[in-house]
Amino acid sequence: MLNFAEASASQKRRDSYESHRHRVFALAFYMTGGEMEAEELLGNTFVRAFQQGDEPTGEQVDKSLVTELKDFVEFEPVAPVAEAPIAVPAGINLAEQRNVKRPDLEAALVHLPATERMVFLLRDVEGYPVDRVANTLEIAPQAVNIALLRARLKLREVLASSAPQQQDMPVAV
Repeated sequence: MLNFAEASASQKRRDSYESHRHRVFALAFYMTGGEMEAEELLGNTFVRAFQQGDEPTGEQVDKSLVTELKDFVEFEPVAPVAEAPIAVPAGINLAEQRNVKRPDLEAALVHLPATERMVFLLRDVEGYPVDRVANTLEIAPQAVNIALLRARLKLREVLASSAPQQQDMPVAV
């Protein structure tokens, strides 16, 4: 039978798991593209996080996830702007606003390199500040900003190239 301290620790682990599991699974799924891999990463992430204590912080859970992800995807270093200049792809109008459907965005994400994809997910989807993304991925804040810009440009390029061509519709008179 569990004593009070063991029951309390068990409840803390359960609460921690429940508060982070959806985010961890979603990030793992978008990084691997598979439910089975995401489930495996979910379990491994929490095993690693709970080794640090009964109530790992969100940052500890995220770092555990990134550590586990490194067995599935290769996080490439972010090249400085001087080595790999950032250019707007031809035909992309950055000022054009278009509603993007979630399935289209999800399909476009697979075209991003792993580091850019993770930066985009943490910064633009999860809303993490640049410093937290940098700390989680163990890269410089400037590298986060460069990767995020490249990710956004690549997503716009992919989404623009996959958008159905609008045909001129006859106007009723």
